[in-house]
Amino acid sequence: MTEEPLIPAHGGYRKLRSFQVAQLVYDLTLRFCDRYVDQGSRTHDQMVQAARSGVQNIAEGSEVSATSKKMEIKLTQVARASLEELRLDYEDFLRHRGLPLWPPKDGRRQNLVDRRCRTVEQVAAWVQEQHESGRSGPSGEAMASTGSTPSTYPEIAANAALTLINVTAALLDRQIASQAATFEKEGGFTERLYRVRSRKRHSP
Repeated sequence: MTEEPLIPAHGGYRKLRSFQVAQLVYDLTLRFCDRYVDQGSRTHDQMVQAARSGVQNIAEGSEVSATSKKMEIKLTQVARASLEELRLDYEDFLRHRGLPLWPPKDGRRQNLVDRRCRTVEQVAAWVQEQHESGRSGPSGEAMASTGSTPSTYPEIAANAALTLINVTAALLDRQIASQAATFEKEGGFTERLYRVRSRKRHSP
């Protein structure tokens, strides 16, 4: 039987899908804010910092997991809360400018998710495609034929960011649930230290 290590494998956050998408949200938010939000405004700084907090806390939680499962859960929850704050900022951006917030079942949302973009350039290319196509959603009907107003770049970019935030939030919800289940089953560093010491005392 393999002995339980005192310090288990930890880190590896760059392989987490939640980290990857959160980092994409951060990159996209930097680009979005520099283009569409006054760079001297408080909103600009808040959005960038909220996006950055999501990335940083996922990474920090992964690194600290070896010695504190409680802190890992806490930091992952902080990342989730930061992204919720960012979600509200994007929704406010749309609302204040009279731009539509795409409904959950809008086909463009799923289209972006299915694209599985890895870089901000790939998201930007998708935004441009959506703008040029002038499509209204999953039906693929041209907006001109329905009398709708073609979507603007800020509208598409903000809704793209919201879609990716939703993906990250769902991933973090599952991650937090998994972390909580592991902590409930195995305990934290103190419990692991006790088990390791007990085995050492009783080993021949």
